[in-house]
Formats: sequence, structure tokens, C-alpha cells
Amino acid sequence: MIDAKTIAIVKSTIPAVVETGPALTAHFYQRMFNHNPELKEIFNMSNQRNGDQREALFNAICAWASHLETPEVLTNAVEKIAQKHTSFSIQPAQYDIVGYHLLATLKEMLNPGQDVLDAWGKAYQALAGIFIRREAEIYQSNQNQDGGWQGTRPFRLVAKTRESETITGFRFAAADGGPVMPYQPGQYTAVWIKPVGFENQEIRQYSLTHQPDGQHYSIAVKRDNKGLVSRWLHDCAEPGDIIHLAPPAGDFYLDVTPKTPVSLISAGTGQTPLLAMLGSLARHEHQAQVNWFHAAENGLRHAFADHVNNTGGQLRHFTQQVWYSKPGPADITGTGSIKAGHMDLTPYISSLNDSQMTWWLCGPVGFMQFIARQLMDNGVNAERIRYECFGPHKVL
Repeated sequence: MIDAKTIAIVKSTIPAVVETGPALTAHFYQRMFNHNPELKEIFNMSNQRNGDQREALFNAICAWASHLETPEVLTNAVEKIAQKHTSFSIQPAQYDIVGYHLLATLKEMLNPGQDVLDAWGKAYQALAGIFIRREAEIYQSNQNQDGGWQGTRPFRLVAKTRESETITGFRFAAADGGPVMPYQPGQYTAVWIKPVGFENQEIRQYSLTHQPDGQHYSIAVKRDNKGLVSRWLHDCAEPGDIIHLAPPAGDFYLDVTPKTPVSLISAGTGQTPLLAMLGSLARHEHQAQVNWFHAAENGLRHAFADHVNNTGGQLRHFTQQVWYSKPGPADITGTGSIKAGHMDLTPYISSLNDSQMTWWLCGPVGFMQFIARQLMDNGVNAERIRYECFGPHKVL
């Protein structure tokens, strides 16, 4: 419990912190990596260069400082971050490093005095304690499961399948031949690699695309010409290679009753966690309506089309609609389940807006904001909209 004096001091300094903006976290990261370069082996340096991680940390600092008396308000945010931390195998000692550089950054940028620094130190230690305890629970739970483990485990790439012009699927089996722990539909695994020529170890999280079978994990990766890991996976990884994976993690997963109607909405590789959800619904013979809405650039970049058709065909009540933003010469649009243009759910919402409908979104942030606005403008309760950001979390 944080005492009232500490809370008052921290809250009194929030305006000064807000005024610095993400410049504060930019200074923090630069300082930390200069003094502790070993942390470059854990952090996604691409997110450092584009500013996404700095923005996410700044928002998290402000949120925590604003809710010191009511930390329960941040339970969902804490769970999301803790799940990601376990995929990076974050340890308690690393919280000490982060805390040291955070306080040093506040001193160097704001020079607020020792009383303020002490108060922020207490607030940070309280937050770190929440994460450390929750992450310890996740680590222990993973290790106790059949086929579970803590940290990373070597897996053999057993299949590499081209799913579209830009997306390739990768299937892994444990290198020791043993079972692998199950996961919830929508969760992800972290890929840890450091091939020859890489400056740092790189860790990336990829959604698990298929149903658990106790032996394999499958992911699908879009090739990004600027993406260090995606390019290596597409261009260099071959069946037989050993790649280390973290246990499945994530708080974005399907959890509905058999009578709950479900709408799965995606763009591009945003469909990857939803594929596992669709598979789970089919496997459990879901009784209620299931809708699949997907946006792709064109037919050449529309991955898993046959898989969705086959899986959806196993459901009693299944509707599918796909939009191509830039149809190719061979694409037939305007009839059937494929339309040209950007996704427009307005004609569907009135007939699908069952009060029990749950809406699951994944794709670029701009796309999800666009879709969320369509839904809410047509009366969908925001509490029934769940979404996942690839990379640092953003609020829609």
C-alpha cells in the first residue's frame, strides 16, 4: 500500500511529467541502453527507432501515477504487459535496472528534488512488485503444465508453407520430441533468434494460428522489407533449423459460451490470432452465429482463404465477407463473398448487432480504429469489442 503523502507528491508532479511528453522516455531508453547494453538483447530495437515503445512506456507511467489509489483500474493493462514480459523472460533484477534509470531520468530532466524522487521510487517499486508477482505466477503455471517450460525451449522447424504473396506459415515441433503445452485461441509465442550477422538477439511475438495438438506450434509471418526477423524467417529459415520459442502467452483469447454470437474482424496478418479462434469454434461445434470479416489488398495477398472456407463450413451458422482494397486483374469482386474497396460493416451491423454479440478485431491500428468507430456509431457497446495490437499496445 502506498501512503497518502507519497501519492500526493507523485500526483503533484504529473503535470511536469506530462509536459515532457515521450521525450522523457526517449531519454530514459537512451540512458539505459548506454549503461546496460545487454538489454538490447531483450528489447525490440525497431520499436525504439520508430518511437512506439517510448510512447507506450510514457502512457503506462502516466496511467500508473494517475491511479495510485485505485490500482485495480489497471488490472487489464497489467495483465497484458505481464503476459508480454513473460514471453521476453523478464526477471526481477531487470526491474531494478529499469527503476534506477527511470529515477535518474526524472532527476536529469526535471530535477524535482529528493522528496519527489523518493516518492516516485516508492510508486515504481509498488508497480514493479505487482508485475513481478504476476509474472512469477505465469512462469510457475507454464512450468507445471504438461509439455510446459520456463524461459525458452529449442524447437525444430518442420514445415514452411507459402500462404500468400507476402505471408508464409511456419510449423514447429519440440526438438526433444516431447509434448508441448496447450494454449488459448488467440495467444502468441515468442521467437528468439540470433543468427550470424545479427547485432543483437531478436525476439518477436507471433500469433498461434492453428488448434493445439500437443505436438506442434504454427505461426504465420508477413515479410516486411524493413523487418529484420521477418526477412530472416522468409529468406533464410529452412525445415530442420532449430529456433527457440517461449511458452504461449497473451490476454487476447476467445472465451465465450456456446450460445454467444461471434464476429471476427481482421486485416492482413491480423487474421492470424482469429484463425485459431475460428478453428476453436468449429472444433467445439459452436451453436451461435459466427461471422468472418476480412480485408486484404488483393487475391494474391489474401492468405488462408481455403482454410477459412473449410473451417467455416464446419459451423452451423457461418457468414463470410472479404474486401479487396486494390483488386488485381484476376480478382472477381462484387459477387459472392468478395467485394472491392475498404471494409464497410454498416450494412451488416443492424442485422448482426445482437446484444450478446462479441466483436474481435485485429489488424493495423488505423484499421481497427476505423472499424471500432463504425461499430460504435451503429450502437455496438464498446465493452463488447476486444482487440489486439501487434507491437506496443495502443488505445483505440
